[in-house]
Amino acid sequence: MASSFLLFLLIFLSVSSFILLSESQKTSKPNRFVLQLQKDPKTKLYVTNIYKRTPSQKVPFVVDLNGRLLWVACEKSYRSSTYHAPRCRSTQCSRADSHYCHICSTRDGPGCHNNTCGVMSMNPVTGLTAMSELAQDVLSIQSTQGSNPGPMVRVPQFLFTCAPSLLLQRGLPSTVQGVAGLGHSPISLPTQLASHFGSAGFAPTFALCLAPKGVMFFGDSPYYMLPNVDITRPLSYTPLIISPQGEYYMEVKSIKINEKDVPIDTALLSINKQGVGGTKLSTINPYTILHHSIFKAVTQFFSKELSAIPQVKPVAPFGVCFNSKSFKNSRVGPGVPNIDLVLHDKHVMWRIYGANSIVEAAPGVSCLAFVDGGMKNNGASIIIGAYQMENNLVQFDMARSRLGFSSSLLFYKTSCNNFNFTAIP
Repeated sequence: MASSFLLFLLIFLSVSSFILLSESQKTSKPNRFVLQLQKDPKTKLYVTNIYKRTPSQKVPFVVDLNGRLLWVACEKSYRSSTYHAPRCRSTQCSRADSHYCHICSTRDGPGCHNNTCGVMSMNPVTGLTAMSELAQDVLSIQSTQGSNPGPMVRVPQFLFTCAPSLLLQRGLPSTVQGVAGLGHSPISLPTQLASHFGSAGFAPTFALCLAPKGVMFFGDSPYYMLPNVDITRPLSYTPLIISPQGEYYMEVKSIKINEKDVPIDTALLSINKQGVGGTKLSTINPYTILHHSIFKAVTQFFSKELSAIPQVKPVAPFGVCFNSKSFKNSRVGPGVPNIDLVLHDKHVMWRIYGANSIVEAAPGVSCLAFVDGGMKNNGASIIIGAYQMENNLVQFDMARSRLGFSSSLLFYKTSCNNFNFTAIP
């Protein structure tokens, strides 16, 4: 009799535990995700692997901060049992702002169906565009509590475009199969994650921490780097400006070098009625690009502050270079004058230290890592490039319309290479 009771008790406890676990899995949704970033040494672009399709497959994408959507070249090798191309004039088409009915003359398959939505995809390096088929499929992404990766989570009907392979032919790493856009648009990666998981308390926020082996977070802070450093604590904030094209800008009021004002035409720092001017952030441009007049003022002022160090012949694409042996090293890179971007308030500055202002362009030759953008007046006057963002946490907070930036994490004895990608057992 006692043994029968014990058996009943064991079965009851097992069933109860299973029900509780199942219910917790149903109701508990993650509110933060993480992707690993790898810097491609040849193109200096950042690549991430995202799991897509059924069965799930790891797909490498270039990360484009201002890209409007995620596109993948799938006309030849895309295989998935859950692929679906929404019909013309469907709600999915409206969400993607598609007003074009796609027609395909070759055999049906991913990227080639009649009466589906046509959306333009773009190679962000070359600017080449191509009409593509709007599609839905499973996307899986790793959850995190902020310091380690957790379980994979599925988004069953993630919208993307199935693009022709000609978009991969120039400018992108040979290993990638598409581009993951992070821009402020209806079907970008962060927007869709926020839409899908918003009811679970997922914040419409993402953050970049660029490095050769960097990391990208979706969802609100905190984020931790080894050795247990909360890298959101040193964040300062400035208003986040979003262009009509969904690109990310910030307001720079002036530039200081060695805490001295650089004489520049401040009219170039404002966005005019034609949408020209201002300061944009980019992961596609490897180095910061300055309008010619700003470039000339910055390089001349920087050189004057370093007049004791002899210059050497510049290495393209840079304009000012030095003998690497002339610099003393510090925790935050070569010992050179700091460059401050003075933002919306004179007390709020993004400080650029030597690790982000000086790059070794050739053996023994170190250059000021800024590029002359010429005199053209058809875009941003300053484009903050990826090198200037390396080992800085940069957070894009849509809910509060603000941009968070840490300046160099090297000051805190950590870096963007230090996220612990060891999964919690």
